[in-house]
Amino acid sequence: MKVFDQSIRQFIEAACSAAPTPGGGSVAAVSAALGASMGAMVANLSTTGKHFEKNAAQMNTIIEQIKASLDAFEQMAKQDMESFSLFMDALKMPKDSDEKRAQRSECLQQAAIQAANVPLRLMAQSRDVMALLEEAAQIYNKNVISDLGVAVITLDAAIQSAWLTVKINLSSIKNENNKK
Repeated sequence: MKVFDQSIRQFIEAACSAAPTPGGGSVAAVSAALGASMGAMVANLSTTGKHFEKNAAQMNTIIEQIKASLDAFEQMAKQDMESFSLFMDALKMPKDSDEKRAQRSECLQQAAIQAANVPLRLMAQSRDVMALLEEAAQIYNKNVISDLGVAVITLDAAIQSAWLTVKINLSSIKNENNKK
């Protein structure tokens, strides 16, 4: 099942369970999707009526770009959960010989790198959606400007949340070159 195919209730129940996923990175991805959705709604509500006709093409472009971002956010939620599973699998690897310890260590490093890269991409994608929304800030339907604010605040919260996930995973990466 795709992450966004489950109900909000199912996702929330899974997030508040003792299961390790969905965790902070996945919640950040869902937050980003919700923020982007609000941005798309504002753009959609700024396309109809004679006052908005002249901006409809620009708004439709924004809507299409945001919809592509929604797919990316869903993928990132899934990848975040997968990267945590890889990390947990690596922790369970045997360490009863130098070779097995080295192999385990390498798998832990690769999992930590992936676990940091996913939220970094989420941050960049969220920033890009915010930039899209800013492009047309002066021509949105003023009746839904508070929804635009909610979109931006929610995207910002996703960025901040993803950054916490990046920071914790960076601390597990030993090679400084892999932290750049």
